[in-house]
Amino acid sequence: AWVCQYSEKYYDDVFEYRHVVLPSDIAKMLPKNRLLSEAEWRSLGVQQSRGWVHYAVHRPEPHIMLFRRPLNYQANAAAATHRPVGTVA
Repeated sequence: AWVCQYSEKYYDDVFEYRHVVLPSDIAKMLPKNRLLSEAEWRSLGVQQSRGWVHYAVHRPEPHIMLFRRPLNYQANAAAATHRPVGTVA
């Protein structure tokens, strides 16, 4: 079975990005002209850590899903889970 292909991450000053290439049989199930929620893209078999958002559709290549999340998302999420209750950051 052909599986999703994941790009290396790339960055700007605000976000980290990656793209995911879907197998053609899965790409056919993508809704047209709208972005997918996390639950929707996970149900298609896309697997990645938390925080990624499907933010754009590249119309010439709709089988390539474009994702981004804020820089340092994982570090900030980990810090939030280790903060004592009642602590203000």
